[in-house]
Amino acid sequence: MPPFDTRVPAVLVRLDRNPFHHGTLGAARSLGRVGIPVHAVVESADGPVARSRYVRSARARPGSTASTELAGLLLRIAGEITDSPSDPVLAVPLDDITALALARRRTELAGRVLLPEQTEEQLLKVADKAALAATCAGLGLPHPRTELPSGADEAAAMAWSLGLPVVAKWSRPWLLPAGSGLRSTTILRSLAEVRELYARTPQAGSRLLLQELLPPGRDLDWFFHGYADTAGRCAAGATGRKERSWPDGAGLTAVGRWTPNPEVDRIARGLLDALGYRGVCDLDFRLDRATGAYHLLDFNPRPGAQFRLFADADGLDVVRALHLDLTGRPVPPHLPAYGRRFVVENYAALSLLASPRRRYAPEPGTARGPGERAWFAADDPLPALVMGRAWLAHLLRKALVAVRRRLAAGPPRHPAALPGPSAPASSSRLTRLIRR
Repeated sequence: MPPFDTRVPAVLVRLDRNPFHHGTLGAARSLGRVGIPVHAVVESADGPVARSRYVRSARARPGSTASTELAGLLLRIAGEITDSPSDPVLAVPLDDITALALARRRTELAGRVLLPEQTEEQLLKVADKAALAATCAGLGLPHPRTELPSGADEAAAMAWSLGLPVVAKWSRPWLLPAGSGLRSTTILRSLAEVRELYARTPQAGSRLLLQELLPPGRDLDWFFHGYADTAGRCAAGATGRKERSWPDGAGLTAVGRWTPNPEVDRIARGLLDALGYRGVCDLDFRLDRATGAYHLLDFNPRPGAQFRLFADADGLDVVRALHLDLTGRPVPPHLPAYGRRFVVENYAALSLLASPRRRYAPEPGTARGPGERAWFAADDPLPALVMGRAWLAHLLRKALVAVRRRLAAGPPRHPAALPGPSAPASSSRLTRLIRR
């Protein structure tokens, strides 16, 4: 590993309000452990990420997500954490809205803030879910059959044509208002649910997509994390298998393993070349057993939350590759560490509740490698303690809200349908309660 330019500090930026975003903590530890000064703009100056020993300062996100306000804040931070007005800082966006906002202001920030050479228009081709479907169609890449309804009746008809259940996605999920209860992705099982969700389109701020649901199952969900350098070369990239997710079968990675998949690797690198992509990316795939094709489900133009899974034996990951490249250092070869495991403690626990019997084994010929936890680290224990306390409070609030709703709804109309006193409690009921 070549020496890092520790004179160039990093500013981690995340505009969403999720205090449980473990990818931000992973970026702080990754850069901080090699002596790079790390600062953060997150949801709170006293949240779990801000308690990391590797975060030198943390500021609350701007009150507005406007790119002009964010650009002004970054320039002020750069002035505070560097010695000279000509000294650069590296900005690392950790969510889609931040990546788009920084790309929109890249020209204005150039010379002071280091960013990959990407425009907002280029990023929207993959970050916008409707545009991603069009991009895949134009390049001939497998992608779930996608429909864009323009009315509730049309949405119901399209859902029927796709076959229930269907996957519903908001085209630009970063526009979803906080506290609305709307999720970026939802599985709809009835036409009534389709109509009800479509009716909330004005509140969501972007179009609703309906997608064919590719059947979930063991060994079907894969992801690729990569970094395309200033010359367009994929300097670091690897494939992983999603062993557990939350929500179960259709959510983020709760447990992942570094596993070779030459076909996913080929598709991902070919897509980056075709797009002329620059910077860090996170791609999600699902295998369609009926056809043997890997369908691209999502393309995130920033580090995925589980990017630390792909830290090789020398510690190189996509965030370190970003810092090396944009500060003019060579990026060394990314050496595979097949079998390495990454566990997100809070989401893995919920996944175990939902499907306790599910088990996965390493690929034949690969040994169980060392692992990493998202929250707990021996050299940086405080974020895990702060997260654990906040997570328990979060689950308790959700449970109380669900109980109040149940009490407000009153008893069911058909008491005879209730289970008898000897009926066991269902773990699936518990997990549905937590999701709400």
